[in-house]
Amino acid sequence: MSSATAWPPAEPLTSTRLLLEPLRPGHADEAVVMLSDTDLYTFIGGNPPTASLLRARYERQVAGQSPAGDQGWLNWMLRDRETGELAGTVQATLFVPPGTTGDGGRMTAELAWIIGTTYQGRGLATEAARAVMAWLTGRGAVRFQAHVHPGHAASERVARHLGLRPTSVQVDGETQWTS
Repeated sequence: MSSATAWPPAEPLTSTRLLLEPLRPGHADEAVVMLSDTDLYTFIGGNPPTASLLRARYERQVAGQSPAGDQGWLNWMLRDRETGELAGTVQATLFVPPGTTGDGGRMTAELAWIIGTTYQGRGLATEAARAVMAWLTGRGAVRFQAHVHPGHAASERVARHLGLRPTSVQVDGETQWTS
């Protein structure tokens, strides 16, 4: 897959307890509430965003690919099917590793997740990421990875449940986990 690649667009997905809605800028006002707890930033760094910052970020992300076209950007908002509330996010950054071609299905998907503090501890990150992994596998992804801060036990459990294993690769202080 080259810079001219047509990356798959995010589609609505469902899991047992969640609706996975493709990201849109209009999610910003609702998401800012979910992302307002400073405890969410213990491992990932940063601070809770404002609605205007989120909206601007979401406007960039809904393009579906990096400016150079060498990465696909897929983002979903996780909505609790029972309450209708936003529970978190899952994103997948798609790329073809250097030295390989898109032919033969070499696409890698780097996954990331955030679950709002009121929804943590219920297995929702694993459930949502599994739905995304299954969907991406059907679109040519053959490898999955995630970057997890050492000591972030909850995200390490999610990665293990997804079948990822830690590697010796460190990126920005985080351990790369891979399938």
